[in-house]
Amino acid sequence: MNPSVSIIMGSTSDLKVMEKAAEFLDSIAIPFEINALSAHRTPAEVEKFAREAAGRGIKVIIAGAGMAAHLPGVIAATTPLPVIGVPVKASLDGMDSLLAIVQMPPGIPVATVAIDGALNAGILAAQMIATGDPAIMEKLIAYKAGLKQKIVKANEELGAARYHYRTN
Repeated sequence: MNPSVSIIMGSTSDLKVMEKAAEFLDSIAIPFEINALSAHRTPAEVEKFAREAAGRGIKVIIAGAGMAAHLPGVIAATTPLPVIGVPVKASLDGMDSLLAIVQMPPGIPVATVAIDGALNAGILAAQMIATGDPAIMEKLIAYKAGLKQKIVKANEELGAARYHYRTN
């Protein structure tokens, strides 16, 4: 089994956030790899990873980073693959990470999700893969239908709450 998605984090301390992407990909049977590489402490390894990812069959890279958060941009500068950045809340409530990832120069895009939004990064990676994989597309359709059902059920439960002046 070869990975289609690579999940990279700047430090293993980011795993608590990034594992949400891994859990989602695992739940819909998309093979992935997960590693820690630092744009600042292991720059040669990051560059080698980014240059070789497409040749190894990777289709999408999810890169999470906190603080200076250069990892997604450094990867995007070195690969033709789509990169999804996950700003990790490490300081300044994660705003420093968000701004560092989202403010990429022209020609080096990084799709960016919310602070600590690794689940959405996993879903977005799956959606990218699903454009060429009908089986993954069906799993995503089912997942989204499940989201709808959760809200329908929650609204039904809300309807059971009784108040004297409630009008619905």
